[in-house]
Amino acid sequence: MKTALALFHARGYDAVGVAELGEAIGVKAPSLYAAFGSKKGLFERALARYLEDEGDFVARTLAEAEPVAEVIPRLLRRAAEVYGDPAGLPGCLVLDGARNCSDPEVCALTGGLRGQGRALLRERIARDYPDGDYPGLAEALTDYVTVALTGLSGAARDGLAADALLRSAQIAGDGFTAQLPKEG
Repeated sequence: MKTALALFHARGYDAVGVAELGEAIGVKAPSLYAAFGSKKGLFERALARYLEDEGDFVARTLAEAEPVAEVIPRLLRRAAEVYGDPAGLPGCLVLDGARNCSDPEVCALTGGLRGQGRALLRERIARDYPDGDYPGLAEALTDYVTVALTGLSGAARDGLAADALLRSAQIAGDGFTAQLPKEG
């Protein structure tokens, strides 16, 4: 699974063929289909593994008890660290693994995962800044953080240095906290 995940992560769903996947993991195409049902099935399993390993920092960070003013900047820093880790794979498989993909089912799969992440993010922000007290704020801040995470992932995939990613995450975190209502 790790090999297939690395191929999908490095090049995206469309750029990796079944024959290449089979060769990389040491099976013939019929065995790959028997084990995973399809290339999409293998990609789905790779996404699940990614979310259990490298990508689990999002849910873990959002579950932290500190105020969202501390949690979101930390999330952005962690994203920069994970996406830009020289020993890892650049960027985020969920955000970029099916970008411009020609398979609508695969696009729906990653779109659903992005939607789940977005809902988790919005829920976390709204916990501290509920719509009843701060109309529209959680949605606007969710948009902001989503754009920042997507940008960090894309920049990492494009080769932006780890220290530059961290600086960008710091600036994005500062921008997030600057938008929070001042208490008192």
